[in-house]
Amino acid sequence: MKAKIRKIVTVVDEVLTEQGREVSPPIRRAAAIAVIANPFASKFQDDLSELIDIGEELGLMLAERAVAALGSNGGTVESYGKAAAVGENGELEHAAAILHPKLGAPFRKVLGKGAALIPSSKKRGGLGVTLDIPLGHKDAAFVRSHFDGMEVRVADAPRANEIMVAVAVTTGGRPLPRIGGLKASEIKGEDGLR
Repeated sequence: MKAKIRKIVTVVDEVLTEQGREVSPPIRRAAAIAVIANPFASKFQDDLSELIDIGEELGLMLAERAVAALGSNGGTVESYGKAAAVGENGELEHAAAILHPKLGAPFRKVLGKGAALIPSSKKRGGLGVTLDIPLGHKDAAFVRSHFDGMEVRVADAPRANEIMVAVAVTTGGRPLPRIGGLKASEIKGEDGLR
């Protein structure tokens, strides 16, 4: 693996009730986070292909870990998202290089599908910075019930010369959705939108 990984963290949460009402079945969300060395910290680099390749490797590894943490297979995942935070000596473009060109294809492969764009966020921050991983339905971006997010953090990351990279997957949308729009049961899944 090209990435120099210092730490991998997996987070799982399960929503059982909301406003005193049972959520059935419970909604599980899992995130897998890698803390890696930033090879371009404190220096400008035109060619970011090393980070792009690292994104591809992390896409597969983190997706496999997140899906395994859900206790299911990739086919049961409904929503997904990705995020990265660079330490103070990094650029937002370093996070973009990891997240955008190649991370998505192996992530989708683990899930067996994923027609919709993978929601993403990137930021710069210090130790313990919170990553808000945006979530959306994996096959139809217009499913409002799945517009959500998962908040994760690693207490000792990212250090100044590191990047924290995360992917998240869920078994459902928000608990008790009721704002209308396209329902998951109505998805055609052909164009990533509906």
